[in-house]
Amino acid sequence: MSNNLHSIPKVPFTRFLQHAGKILKNPLPFHHLNFERLGNTFELRIGLRNSVIFSRDPDFLKYVLQKNQRNYTKSPIQTRDLAKYVGKGLLTAEGEHWQKQRKLIQPAFHKKQLEQLMQTMQDAIEVEISRIETEKDFDVFPVFNDLAFQVVAKTLFSGEIDRQEIERLQNTTETAQKMLVKELRQPFKIWWFKLSGTIKRHIDLVGEARAVLLKYAEVRRESGRKEGDLLDMLLDARYEDGTAMPEKQLVDEILILFTAGHETTSNALSFTAQLLAQHPEIQERVFQEVKEARERSNDLMSFLKECAYTKQVINEAMRLYPPAYFIDRVNYEEDEYNGMKLKKNSTILFSVHEIHRDPTFWEEPEIFNPDRFDPEIGVKVSNNYFPFGAGPRMCIGNNFAMYEMVFAIAHLVENFSIKKKETPIEITPLITLKPKDARLYFSRR
Repeated sequence: MSNNLHSIPKVPFTRFLQHAGKILKNPLPFHHLNFERLGNTFELRIGLRNSVIFSRDPDFLKYVLQKNQRNYTKSPIQTRDLAKYVGKGLLTAEGEHWQKQRKLIQPAFHKKQLEQLMQTMQDAIEVEISRIETEKDFDVFPVFNDLAFQVVAKTLFSGEIDRQEIERLQNTTETAQKMLVKELRQPFKIWWFKLSGTIKRHIDLVGEARAVLLKYAEVRRESGRKEGDLLDMLLDARYEDGTAMPEKQLVDEILILFTAGHETTSNALSFTAQLLAQHPEIQERVFQEVKEARERSNDLMSFLKECAYTKQVINEAMRLYPPAYFIDRVNYEEDEYNGMKLKKNSTILFSVHEIHRDPTFWEEPEIFNPDRFDPEIGVKVSNNYFPFGAGPRMCIGNNFAMYEMVFAIAHLVENFSIKKKETPIEITPLITLKPKDARLYFSRR
């Protein structure tokens, strides 16, 4: 350790308590004020003994997620709190267990494998987009939420799972997430949540969803049918010793795919649609690109490649409104970064939302400008852009999500014109960054 260590600025527990009500609704303004007041890294006391380090330093993030990632694990928020609802899948697993699962599942999300799922993805998107109501003002988030959940369900189970059960699964995952948010933002009420049986009721609800997923997996395994979907890939995957995934682990991974696979995508699509409504000239440019791409493309993969600007639009939407707006880690051993001493078992939360809007790294960061992601401009944005995380734990489904979002925005804009939105975009920060009252007006083209 170097001799020029400095202490991390601290926000006292009393200040946290004073703002507890506001933090429960939206913690971002509270954190932003602390960043502006104290600098890019500060420590927040959330109890008499507990504290969390918050940072918007992208180099610190890369140090933790890439350079010294072996000394860092995901925080108990994921490995314990979220895991009690969704199990020990890729999102919540750690150490050797995570490495084993990642190695097993990675091939299913290779670009070549995903090509097999594109038509299923496109078909599900077309059905959901067709449900959009025209010539009236309505909240578009439920449409994209259903769309993303249907895409995961259809690419996992082909046509075997009916809409009613998909909706039941969707309701269960969202109800469990809301409960988890209450636990995380009101830690002083945990004793009551346990004593009243509230946590147990939610865990039991998830147990019912697990039984549904296991039923479909068992039927497929016993039938011997091959659908070429994600379920086939998971059932066929083998560890190094030649064994298949145990049933409980299979259900854990499927539940993680449902939870992580629809949540972030539906949020990103809702924000993208609202931004397109605020910028008719960009919406028109996407429309023209999609129209020309349809004429030039012979298959869905070539169509995706032709929709380069549409992808830039989605990337820029995720810069302004990153669905995974915080990344958490805990260090196994004492560490030091840039003169800061990090005690063993320090909880660190990196604010992707702050990094993506920092004027140090982004010119006019509050402006929606998809051209900043144009590869021909040559501006390297990847150093300070983390919509899917970074390092070995980077989201395994990033390609799946991007394909789905490009298909969805392309199909939306070629079929509908979105009326100019004059009102500001509002957010609801839960486990992910959700839109609030995403009301838009659609007309058929």
